[in-house]
Amino acid sequence: MQSLNLNYYYVLPHIIVAITGIMSLLFGVFNKQAHRDLVFINIAGLVTAGASTVRLWNLVTNNAKDGPLTAFSGMIVLDHMSLAFIFIFLIVALLSTLISLNFLEDENLSPEEFNSLLMFATVGMMLMASAGDMVMIFLGLEISSIATYVLAGYRRTDLRSNESALKYFILGSFSTAFLLYGMALLYGATGSTNLDAISNAIKSGNNLITKQPMTLELLYVGAAMLLIGFGFKIATAPFHVWTPDVYQGAPTAVTAFMASGSKAAGFVAFLRIFVITFAASYSFELHTTWVNILQVLAILTMIIGNIVALSQTDIKRVLAYSSIAHAGYALIGFLADDWTSVAFYMLTYSVMTIGAFAVVSVMAGQGDEKTDLESWAGMGFKSLGLSIALLVFMLSMAGMPLTGGFMGKFLIFKTAWDKGFHIIVIVAVLNSAASIYYYLRPMVTLFFREENESNPIPLMSWTAYVTILLALAGTFYLGIMPGRLFSLLDVAKDVIK
Repeated sequence: MQSLNLNYYYVLPHIIVAITGIMSLLFGVFNKQAHRDLVFINIAGLVTAGASTVRLWNLVTNNAKDGPLTAFSGMIVLDHMSLAFIFIFLIVALLSTLISLNFLEDENLSPEEFNSLLMFATVGMMLMASAGDMVMIFLGLEISSIATYVLAGYRRTDLRSNESALKYFILGSFSTAFLLYGMALLYGATGSTNLDAISNAIKSGNNLITKQPMTLELLYVGAAMLLIGFGFKIATAPFHVWTPDVYQGAPTAVTAFMASGSKAAGFVAFLRIFVITFAASYSFELHTTWVNILQVLAILTMIIGNIVALSQTDIKRVLAYSSIAHAGYALIGFLADDWTSVAFYMLTYSVMTIGAFAVVSVMAGQGDEKTDLESWAGMGFKSLGLSIALLVFMLSMAGMPLTGGFMGKFLIFKTAWDKGFHIIVIVAVLNSAASIYYYLRPMVTLFFREENESNPIPLMSWTAYVTILLALAGTFYLGIMPGRLFSLLDVAKDVIK
């Protein structure tokens, strides 16, 4: 029986972000005109949480020989993987906060509720990253999901936004039911919801409560249910059907947050269970089974995401199918049992995705009215800076050298290749090459189509300007000088034994 160990220092970043969300809500209630002040409150809270995350990283590094740090009866696990993803969530929340200011002011929407919901969604994701128990994964997932459902429908008078929120809620609830049922079956097979205890039960082959041999059928079916549930959350084929409609209908600032933060949260929980907890299943047929299934899902996801994206005419749907394809690339890191390559990939993906959506939010105008590519015809020279920024982000998503997208794919593909997964790496490279067509289509429309004289020059707020500059800096830094980050991740590979 683990001691309760109420060490609140281990969850200090979570506490700071939660307090920031409460402060944003209360401050906005008493000062209705303080749109910009709320942005600074969020930024201050997120930067402070980031500083505490760095301190915790150093603490974990110094205690690496003793294993991960735990608190609250093992419900919270503090290791390099959890902290790496927490840092990703903080970056996503920071950039999403900056994007949202212009959207909230233009459409006269309540900034305090939006910023508060954004912070609480981030707290849920952080709990998923640091969860040491299936119950904590579920709680973090629900905190994040409920806040994100509301954000997707934040334009209460917009039918597209309402449809987006409703579809997201219904299918999200459906996928959560699979996850919860899978967790229940896993508990029935092993006798525990604690991930470390589940791993020990799988190693011993005995149920921890009955001390009898484990019922493998429950273990296999529970793992299958979890695979389906996580497949919905990270939008892998064939569980991706909700993604294009939800991304298209939600406000662009929210879409950026969902496409990066929510996807990364699904991946870290997926990693925690399948790559770390199920690492003990090497002696069972289970490991071979889920690796084979993941190979099929990864190939199917890459192919469907890239092929369907070729026929899309709405930029948000293009980026939605692009995110589906990127989920397939990230899954390759699972096959190699390497969370560090997945973490680096999700960081690069998040930065370039939020940058692309920041450009789209400016170009689309108020109410996201101009997301159809035809409405951008000839706008390239009118908005040269925005067009060049979008080109950089698109090239990064395609995996061009000198960008973060290239280094992310290179690390994932190299790790998988070294582990013997040659066929899937070849398929991934071919898919990356094919994706260049639809990533460059917006550029053709912007620069080589006849200009629509009625299109005004897009107006950009200072927060959108800062967001795009930060995303560009991150994209080039991760592509040109990733050495420092690589060395940190090499040190952090102690999570998987």
